[in-house]
Amino acid sequence: MMNKKSLKVDKDAKRLMMQFLEQDAYLDVSEIIEYPPVAISCGYYNDTDHNGKTSILPIPIGTYGNFSFIHAESKVGKSFFTSLLTSAFQGGKNKYTGKIKGFRGGEYGKKIIHFDTEQSRFHCQKVFRRPLTMNGIEEDNEYYTYALRNMDAAERVDFIDYILTDKFNSEDIGLVIIDGIADLLYDFNNIEQSQAVIQKLMTWTDDLKCHIITVIHSNNGSDKPAGTLGSFLEKKTETQIKLEKNSINQGWVTVECKRGRNRNFETFSFSVDDKGLPE
Repeated sequence: MMNKKSLKVDKDAKRLMMQFLEQDAYLDVSEIIEYPPVAISCGYYNDTDHNGKTSILPIPIGTYGNFSFIHAESKVGKSFFTSLLTSAFQGGKNKYTGKIKGFRGGEYGKKIIHFDTEQSRFHCQKVFRRPLTMNGIEEDNEYYTYALRNMDAAERVDFIDYILTDKFNSEDIGLVIIDGIADLLYDFNNIEQSQAVIQKLMTWTDDLKCHIITVIHSNNGSDKPAGTLGSFLEKKTETQIKLEKNSINQGWVTVECKRGRNRNFETFSFSVDDKGLPE
């Protein structure tokens, strides 16, 4: 049994921890906090503030310090759309991206880190090379790509954490893509495992001030993302993006902003050209 002295030490340590947490959590309502800078946008809108001043602002797909997710049924075009967003962030814009624009900050400034959990190394490389081809470049020294298929769920989480916080020391990371977020846990219907993964996303984005794009399958025959993990993603994400096959134009994919904390971007479609590039 613990004696009274040990209990007092534990209580004092807990109080000290709570004081640190309080300092971090307290928010002064009189403090001027700027809107998070946009990482990727789609279109513009007119914004009028409380003083009647009107500004033209980008409609965010994602801002720095937040995360978004893409969901669709299998083989609809999630990886192609991810390439479209990555190429826009990488180069600002190109002939494929339409209204989608990236705000990377300087020529090849912030790091882009892309993790794929599902595909073979051959297919991963095809996906990873698409943004370079779309931007007409051979290499980008701040673009890092990793195939995690051979790892188990716990190893993938630890590896991503190592890359983001240890290898790159949490510095100058702009965009992180995790294609296959459900592969970071053993059961995407498990509440505790789902909560743990969501907490990782919130911690990474808050600490690194980057934007994270995640990809998950939809439930079969539904417009809902898969499992308990999908439900948690809906509640915590900045932007939920749904893809589905276009019902009018065969071969096209429709992109819809299902939910967003910002002004929703307009629904649009993309196709894949004869060179295997989305536009």
